Amino acid sequence: MKKELLFSITKKDFDIQTFCSGGPGGQHQNKTASGVRIIHRASGAVGESRTDRSQHRNKRLALKRLTENPKFKLWIARTAFAVTSGKTIEQRIEESLNIKNLKFEGKDEKDRWQPLCDNNEQDENI
Repeated sequence: MKKELLFSITKKDFDIQTFCSGGPGGQHQNKTASGVRIIHRASGAVGESRTDRSQHRNKRLALKRLTENPKFKLWIARTAFAVTSGKTIEQRIEESLNIKNLKFEGKDEKDRWQPLCDNNEQDENI
């Protein structure tokens, strides 16, 4: 089975922030910005790493943590679904809640379910 590229994610989709990672290490830790935080704008998912002394390794770790984030995974699933089917989950829900698709009923005095509007009105709405 051949894999197909549905969409791509580039550096422009992320905010990459560097900061002093803190912790033990004295003056070296306080002078270098080796901590990295990567934020995906569309999903709001965040990946952060400050464990390594190297900013490059921390970038890799932060990106790995971002891709494991449930928010990011949900965004990928929704985007892939929207690309493949053309409709998002929200659009499908909105269509199903259309007034033409709903049937209004209520209970009468004898606890029987009855349509809330006349049959003529109900037929016109459907």
